[in-house]
Formats: sequence, C-alpha cells, structure tokens
Amino acid sequence: MAHAEQHLRYFVRGSLAEGVRAGEVRDDVSPDELAGYCLHALVGAGALSSKAAVLRLVAVTLAGLRPQG
Repeated sequence: MAHAEQHLRYFVRGSLAEGVRAGEVRDDVSPDELAGYCLHALVGAGALSSKAAVLRLVAVTLAGLRPQG
C-alpha cells in the first residue's frame, strides 16, 4: 500500500508542478506540500456523509490551489 500512496503522491506533485509552470496553481507553496494538502483532503472526503459535502470539500481544496492575487 505504501508504494501505491507514494506513486499517487508523485503523480499529484507532478501535475501540480505543471500547473505552477502554467500559472494555474499557486507558486508560494511547493508542489510537494500542495500534494500532501490535496491527498489529505481526499482522505477527509471519505468520512463525509453526503455528495454535497464532498463537492464542497473539493471546491475548497481547489480554491486553495489557485494563485494568489
């Protein structure tokens, strides 16, 4: 399981780094830290009781990735 989690983190980090280069993801936090943020949010989504709550969490997570300003 640890290998799968590491692979997922690597994939998410790479995608976020591409987003930073494109100006679509904030650059004041490292892609590695942002990957951890996103993956922890996904874990939190598993404990939510409704689809609406999951969608709100996704919206908040995406808002946290946007460039500042």
